[in-house]
Amino acid sequence: MYDRKTWIVLIICSGLLALNIYFQQQKAETERQQAQQEAEDPSTIYLKETAAESTAELTIDTPPPPTEEELIELGNDQITFTLSNIGGGIKYAEFNHEFEVGGTSEKVRSNRFGRGPIGAIADPSQQLVNIAYTYKAEQSVEGKKAVYIAKLPSGIVAKKSFSLIESDKPGSPYLLDYTLQIENAATAAISLGDWSIFLGEASPLYPKEVPSQTGFFWREDGDMHFNHGGKFKKGWFGMRSAKSIIDSPANETVRFAGVTNQFFTTVIKPEQPSTTTVWGKSRQVEIQEGSKPVSSVQAGLRLPTNQLQPGQSTTFSYRIFIGPKQNTMLRSMENHWGEGWGDVMQYGWFWFISRPLNWLLNFYHDLIDSVAEAWAWGLAIIILTITVRIFIWPLHAKSTRTMKRMSKLKPKMDELREKHKDDPNKLNMETMGLYRKYGINPLGGCLPMLLQIPIFFGFYRMLQYAVELRGKGFLWVDDLSQPDTLGHLFGIPLNLLPTVMAVTSFLQIKMTPSTGDKMQQRIMMLMPIMFFLFCYNFASALALYWTTQNIFSIGQTWLMGKMPEPELQASKKANKKSFMQRMAEKQAEMQKMQKEGRRPGDMRDVTPKKKKNRGPRTGG
Repeated sequence: MYDRKTWIVLIICSGLLALNIYFQQQKAETERQQAQQEAEDPSTIYLKETAAESTAELTIDTPPPPTEEELIELGNDQITFTLSNIGGGIKYAEFNHEFEVGGTSEKVRSNRFGRGPIGAIADPSQQLVNIAYTYKAEQSVEGKKAVYIAKLPSGIVAKKSFSLIESDKPGSPYLLDYTLQIENAATAAISLGDWSIFLGEASPLYPKEVPSQTGFFWREDGDMHFNHGGKFKKGWFGMRSAKSIIDSPANETVRFAGVTNQFFTTVIKPEQPSTTTVWGKSRQVEIQEGSKPVSSVQAGLRLPTNQLQPGQSTTFSYRIFIGPKQNTMLRSMENHWGEGWGDVMQYGWFWFISRPLNWLLNFYHDLIDSVAEAWAWGLAIIILTITVRIFIWPLHAKSTRTMKRMSKLKPKMDELREKHKDDPNKLNMETMGLYRKYGINPLGGCLPMLLQIPIFFGFYRMLQYAVELRGKGFLWVDDLSQPDTLGHLFGIPLNLLPTVMAVTSFLQIKMTPSTGDKMQQRIMMLMPIMFFLFCYNFASALALYWTTQNIFSIGQTWLMGKMPEPELQASKKANKKSFMQRMAEKQAEMQKMQKEGRRPGDMRDVTPKKKKNRGPRTGG
């Protein structure tokens, strides 16, 4: 019965996987065409309008803006912010550190596919107002501060100021102060809540990056909310309709919002949190020429819902962060720049495991960096994996010992299956009796393994978002954040570490004591193949962790094999009644007493006793 169910589940899963592959191939060409159409969308064209003259206070003595794009740079030794007068904001930010990938050096550029600059203003239809701004040179500081001003077609006059934060506090090289001053130069009131600030656009760094890692997010109170690019697409079998825009719920106090990919993020944090909303859009872009289109996500943070009367002005202050998702730095920022920065890592439910593991990873790296700089991060992963395995050694040892004892019961189990093959209920009762007789907990073999699952997922999420590993090599691996592709065969990448991982997983299973029936054992032997296919294109850091764990487990299993075998003896508690059995017997006795008319609790023997025959009395 259970065997048939297992095969049915496997067949259904295989069918769904085949359908998914088919639909993905059918959608690939459609997405490519959508990318081309969106690239030609007129809303992305810069509107190089000349700002109309205004009598508003902000634009007095303001010269007309240039008709061509002009770029200026603000920066430090970590990052360079390139600002544009078209849209009046950060066109892109480039990290000065070069990463060695595939033998070539490259720099990471945030907002590289952005339809407008970070800090631009979007109208009520979420279209960027990319008009030309005037650069106020007299109010700016070269390389440190930039001021822009323009009058929008709606009558809004916007003055923007971007300033570097010069401090030795954590994260300060990636921070900017952003001040937005708005004046209503129109003749009618303007609802500011219909307008928004552009948070930028995030896209994957590599064509094969996991799509669910690119999206937009916001933090309200103590909760983080995240929507990746896949949320905009139509769900399987029409279970979810496609969306052109996703809005956050109303009446939430937004602490900050931003866009992110796997390793880098852009965050805009209001100085004064307000009740507002966040919107997000997605489109398809080609990261490399001729590659399959991937989802790129853009977002905006709406202004507070205030009415601005004609002639009135107001000022909003923000802090912009454009930088790496580095756990230690973001956690340290909470002590200086406000709470919540550490949540940008998006570790999920197992953050309480991922955070200390990331701290340990950096600790081990710092210890060995001076000795083996080139391989420091790879060695740190190996040492961290061994540390975790030593920590959970008692769980693994208990699981192995229980499985060995269960394997010794296999002959008796086979006899029971043959004896009660037509009576499943009787078989289950006899099986549980057998476990009770020898004092074996049937969950003793798998329960310790289940307790390791949170550790595994915490480790997985930590390595998945560890920007420290990007561009770092180990042995033949060029980049621990990417698959260790050695070449291609008929277009298929040849990744070595996942292959070693699968082989070591197979050896580990072969050394583990066999339990269960033949079908269960076959399924266990298929697990390495399933994980091999699932993890083949994962980051090599994950494959290195898993391979190290398998090798450690093999050594641990071999060592335990040298220890004395556990004896299979009847438990002294086998004949001792359990609490539930005693309670059941007590209940049965109470019911019997009620039927006989006795009061509950009266345990005396009320059976009539016969009088003794003492014979005839004699007179005296």
